[in-house]
Amino acid sequence: MDKLAVLSVGDSTHLGFGKSRIYYAGMPSEKAFSIVQRKWEFPYQGFAWNLFYPKEQSKITIDGVNILVENVAPDEIRLRL
Repeated sequence: MDKLAVLSVGDSTHLGFGKSRIYYAGMPSEKAFSIVQRKWEFPYQGFAWNLFYPKEQSKITIDGVNILVENVAPDEIRLRL
């Protein structure tokens, strides 16, 4: 975990070669936040789904990548990849 990603709502970062791209989707409630995981299968086609986490959760794993959630707010999230 050496890369800091600061994402506003709608911003994305790539988790690495052969891994998913994630987007910050904001906070649907004051107690939860959402990250969209997008996986590409073929050119110009892909699959995406929302992942919901409690606001207090500081460690998450997406596509085999451990992520540390440093700070979450309705308009921004700070992740250590």
